[in-house]
Amino acid sequence: MELPAHADTLTGTVVAVADGDTITVLDANHEQYKVRLAGIDAPEKAQPFGQNSKQSMSTLVFGKEVDVQWHKHDRYRRIIGKVMVASPDCRTSHCPKTLDAGLAQITVGLAWWYRQYAKEQSPEDAGRYEFAEHEAKAKHAGLWSDPHPVPPWDWRKGEH
Repeated sequence: MELPAHADTLTGTVVAVADGDTITVLDANHEQYKVRLAGIDAPEKAQPFGQNSKQSMSTLVFGKEVDVQWHKHDRYRRIIGKVMVASPDCRTSHCPKTLDAGLAQITVGLAWWYRQYAKEQSPEDAGRYEFAEHEAKAKHAGLWSDPHPVPPWDWRKGEH
């Protein structure tokens, strides 16, 4: 699938974190949007590292303003998007949103790069996500400390 020429941007505050790859964003008009992070699949809550993944996402984005760059909805009518947030190191209220929350989850070993949807990412993002996953694996970070981590797409089918 080709990316559309333009993507929409949703700006708002994260008011809920369902798990390591799904959040709720409240916009300036007080409308809530469920957002599924593009390019990643995090462990389900009942899976090993599922709670760690949710906690990591909460630390990254909960209560913070984010920009969601998106171009489609999934079958559950969630926005699928890249979530950008200010770096946690920034101590002022005017920080640029330069941290890709999905990439951060992969980097610490709390999400898989969702190869099945790589064509929906820019080639640059796909490359960064793939590299981050290789690095996390090599470091045995997070879920990669398990000798046989089960990807969530297999877990959901009951293959565990």
